[in-house]
Amino acid sequence: MAGAKRGCLVVLAMGLLLAVLVAAAGAWLWQRQAQFATTPVTPSVASVTVASGDSFSTVLGKLRAAGVDEGRDLQWQLLARQLDAAGKLKVGEYALEPALTPRELLLRMRQGKVLQYRITIVEGWNIRQLRAALNRAQPLLHKTTAMGDGELMEALGFAGQHPEGRFLPETYIYQRGDSDLDVLKRAHAAMEQALSSAWESRAEGLPLASPYELLTLASIIEKETGLAAERPQIAGVFVRRLKLGMRLQTDPTIIYGIGSSYDGNIRKSHLTTDTPYNTYTRAGLTPTPIAMPGRAALRAAAQPAAGDALYFVAIGDGSGAHAFSASYAEHTAAVARYLQRLRQNRNEAVPQ
Repeated sequence: MAGAKRGCLVVLAMGLLLAVLVAAAGAWLWQRQAQFATTPVTPSVASVTVASGDSFSTVLGKLRAAGVDEGRDLQWQLLARQLDAAGKLKVGEYALEPALTPRELLLRMRQGKVLQYRITIVEGWNIRQLRAALNRAQPLLHKTTAMGDGELMEALGFAGQHPEGRFLPETYIYQRGDSDLDVLKRAHAAMEQALSSAWESRAEGLPLASPYELLTLASIIEKETGLAAERPQIAGVFVRRLKLGMRLQTDPTIIYGIGSSYDGNIRKSHLTTDTPYNTYTRAGLTPTPIAMPGRAALRAAAQPAAGDALYFVAIGDGSGAHAFSASYAEHTAAVARYLQRLRQNRNEAVPQ
């Protein structure tokens, strides 16, 4: 009887020892797993891409190829199950930052926090400048490079529409796999919304027959404005000129008409040669916008400042500000002051 008791005690002791060993091993493994999950990775490249149909093993293989050597495959698989990420990784490109831990990386992939890129359409850009910027943007897919402007607008679903002025200047976010058409579709939709809003809020009595005419006027205002606060005043000058039947006589329209051959100088021949964009020889607005106007220019065109000024000329002090005049005599005097300051600045710039 005593021997049986001793045997039971030995078995019990061995069971307890085994349980302690299992618990200790479990604690050690848990500690190792926790340490793995929170230790920053050390990749050799900046990003990794999860493609459609990739299994977790495939993604792990891509991480290994990207220099992520931390942890055993089993540890990654256990972590993925713990985070409910296995089989739920979102397609896209993910940044591999040196301070990123395996836990943070898998959470990003599960939540779809992909690497994002930005492209800014600058206020006053024309369509040539916009397309050149898109062609330079990486890693944007370039689907429109070989397209003419007409083909581009057809690809966007707006066949026959002139592209100038149709894309709202803003910063647009895209990710790997997006194309220039994707960005342009969003910029076009944003301009449609901004233009509609400006048209709905327009002041009464504007000499504008359609939203497109407002867009055209806004583009001219955008190109003439050197000081943002002056947009409504410049708009007021152009609106009063349109009401009186005066020619707009604005140099940016001349430059747009010259096109890519413009060398930085407007000559007398440019002012006297009649073209659809010569507002010195033709009354009214140009046949199309001449640039991409921003929201502020659209608002200025829709709600121009009141006043009696019909002329403006740069002050020439480097601020971009203008002198506004109600009469031609006042304007002539302002032009003389501008030219005098211009000569003075040039003389001061010549080495003695």
